[in-house]
Amino acid sequence: MISNVHTHSVFCDGRDTPFEMAMRAFQLGFVSLGFSGHSDTGFDPCGMRDYNAYRAAVAAEKERWHGRMEIYCGIEQDYFSGRAEGWDYVIGSVHYVEHGGKKLAVDWSPEETDRIIREEYDGCAEAFAEDYYALVGRIFDVTGCDIIGHFDLITKFDEEGKIFSGARYRDAAMGAIDALTKTGAIFEVNTGALARGYRKTPYPAQWILRELRARGAEIIITSDCHNKDFLDFGYEKAVQSAWEAGFESALVLRGGKFERAGF
Repeated sequence: MISNVHTHSVFCDGRDTPFEMAMRAFQLGFVSLGFSGHSDTGFDPCGMRDYNAYRAAVAAEKERWHGRMEIYCGIEQDYFSGRAEGWDYVIGSVHYVEHGGKKLAVDWSPEETDRIIREEYDGCAEAFAEDYYALVGRIFDVTGCDIIGHFDLITKFDEEGKIFSGARYRDAAMGAIDALTKTGAIFEVNTGALARGYRKTPYPAQWILRELRARGAEIIITSDCHNKDFLDFGYEKAVQSAWEAGFESALVLRGGKFERAGF
């Protein structure tokens, strides 16, 4: 069963309309498609400004595809947007840290990540990572999310571990893993950076997936799609990565519930 619940449309920073996204998903044989527009933080340019129009557009697709493909209206709730209620599901994500009275983007560009470490953290990447994972570890309590979005997003531009590695980095990540696996939240295996050409493997890193598996966490495969042509991008690599970490199944949203589907 193929599905995606991390989908961005023109209502936030996506390229295509919900109709265009849904049409492509149906052509690909999806059993379900969940939209997850970025929440409004008041400072992030990617956030949605008109929740009502977004809900209406997704509702129209739900009616259009009734009986042929399931459509869900979710949200990707940023840490700085607080608690989310009234959605079919919630993805909780950290895209910014707060440091020195500033909101600093975690995944804007390689150049911005380099600048933040150099100028805002005096060259200490580990301190940047510690601030990031401190927020990630609280994302469930703050947003009430069902799914933990791109757990190690901070490594988007550092797949080889040249910036974020070593004991301090791992300790920070492990603190968040320990906190979140106790909540029962689902962790996504996210292929978004593959579609953008920044990575060759999905989030989370293999060692993190192994830690999640050891703690009995559930996973869901998502494409973090901003372009209808990439709705299922990298899914084979995501399955391979999960399998190598010891997972034999992932969750799929169907019939209003997350159900396990074997690889």
